[in-house]
Amino acid sequence: MAEQAQEKRIVEIPEILTVRRLAELTEVSPIVVIKELMNAGIMANINQQMDYETAAIVAQEMGFEPREQVPLVSEEIAEEGPTLLWERLYANEDPAKLELRPPVVTVLGHVDHGKTSLLDAIRHADVVAGEAGGITQHIGAYQIEHDGHSITFLDTPGHEAFAAMRARGAHTTDIAILVVAADDGVMPQTVEAINHIRAARVPIIIALNKMDKPNAQPEMVKQQLSEMGLTPDDWGGTTLCVPVSAKQKTGLDDLLEAILLVADSTEIKANPNQSASGTVLEGRLERTRGATATLLVQNGTLHTGDTIVANLAHGRVRQMFDGAGHPIREALPSTPVVVLGLSDVPEAGEFFQVVANERAARAIVANRKAEMTARAAAPVMAFTLDDFSSRIQAGQAKELNLIVKTDVQGSIEPIVNSLEKLGSDLSEDLKVHVIHAAAGNINESDINLAFASHAIVVGFQVHPDPAARRMAESAGVDIRIYDIIYKLVDEINKALKGLLEPVYVDVVVGRAEVRDIFKVTKVGVVAGCYIREGEARRNSRARVFRGKEQLYDGHVSSLKRFEKDARQVRTGFECGVGLEDFDDFAIGDVIQFYVKERQEVAS
Repeated sequence: MAEQAQEKRIVEIPEILTVRRLAELTEVSPIVVIKELMNAGIMANINQQMDYETAAIVAQEMGFEPREQVPLVSEEIAEEGPTLLWERLYANEDPAKLELRPPVVTVLGHVDHGKTSLLDAIRHADVVAGEAGGITQHIGAYQIEHDGHSITFLDTPGHEAFAAMRARGAHTTDIAILVVAADDGVMPQTVEAINHIRAARVPIIIALNKMDKPNAQPEMVKQQLSEMGLTPDDWGGTTLCVPVSAKQKTGLDDLLEAILLVADSTEIKANPNQSASGTVLEGRLERTRGATATLLVQNGTLHTGDTIVANLAHGRVRQMFDGAGHPIREALPSTPVVVLGLSDVPEAGEFFQVVANERAARAIVANRKAEMTARAAAPVMAFTLDDFSSRIQAGQAKELNLIVKTDVQGSIEPIVNSLEKLGSDLSEDLKVHVIHAAAGNINESDINLAFASHAIVVGFQVHPDPAARRMAESAGVDIRIYDIIYKLVDEINKALKGLLEPVYVDVVVGRAEVRDIFKVTKVGVVAGCYIREGEARRNSRARVFRGKEQLYDGHVSSLKRFEKDARQVRTGFECGVGLEDFDDFAIGDVIQFYVKERQEVAS
């Protein structure tokens, strides 16, 4: 009976819920929940929405152990694409309260094809001249009016920033404009941009720019786009392709009409009568104004005086400015604004939302800091080809996303064709989806795209650059390198059949001697150690030896230098080591740190 009571004290809480729903989950009266909210300084009614952090604090006060609910998405739904942030935000809203909101448009394309010049022409403001070398220096957001309709434009530094935002979980874009120069055609960065847009599953409109140039070849460019699967509407396809000239300011009305046409068919909605939530587009520290943030409101209405939380940054909105720098008092859905009054500079891509007051904001931030500390001590969870093979066997996976990088352009077609044929040969339900293929070494943009799309990076006779390797290790992205096409295809084939059996070997990375033992509150027993060889790593495994007897084999739970968490501690330094489910240390014990490395099969 005691165990049953213990189980009842665990409550799974979704990302966003109402007071009524929390009362149902905890099986208490809504009045009790409202009283706990009042004790926390939050005035709420029974239909008031709150986020997971607020609900978790209330649940803890009522004696429950809160856990964040992980949504179970079937493979059939997953194939239709990830649910966008704005769709999640109003999923539990009353449909009668939802209203159409302006579309948010991101402009992407190859460098120097005229992305910023096109935006400049659309909003009639000269921003190009103020940017170094004509290259956009930061993310900007602007809203314009056309035929009584508003359209919000995001000006990004490139598809790398677009992918980085997606990697952080941000979904800001409703429609993507792909700018292609009519005199230059489809270039490598154009292909990358197309693949990033497709991975985000948003509609594409082609802006065929530089039509004023005498050497413009629109039909040639349309042929190239058709080969990429973007057949223009005037060629019998479904992709809107609008000829424009940013320099001559021609075709702009047609482009805006195309945006509104796509927006009407998509029915992008929000509830303006709700507490505001959305995404941080940019954060900066200004000498005169302090921490400022450019926010995109995606649901609800943001008011001056509201208290907001964006990850670890929080504060009361003291002032708010629109895209033109004019002070405003409220911002409706799809409105980009600059706000003042935050405690810290938030990072681009962070989710923000309005909370009841500063007290609630501080409690949420404190809770997030504690969670981050706990996550930092845990090993990175990677998604590898071996994991995919196991999921195939368990019937949990049907599609494998890949990013393919090769040494030369000529290698791409035979590899991609061989890979995409694999799934269909085995089963109609299994698919290999190559979301990006290009020649060149593996870079940070590839890792960002892989992380955002749960993909595996496959390289043929190429290598990751140092920055990409570091990013892959921290993000848990699996990189596979091959020298023979047959071996590459065979290993992917085995993964699809669920037959891939990874071979791992233990590699010792360091040894330490236990010189003291401490008891630390909330942590447990910690061994004070001196590193004799190699290094101690926080994300490694460890064995404890007493003489020749092995006492323990498991994970390192904490690694500290003085009071601070450390990723690694090298030879000749002292540190504190905590091990999972082990506290029987004795002075003189030897701790051996090791990692499991995948053994490459000889070619």
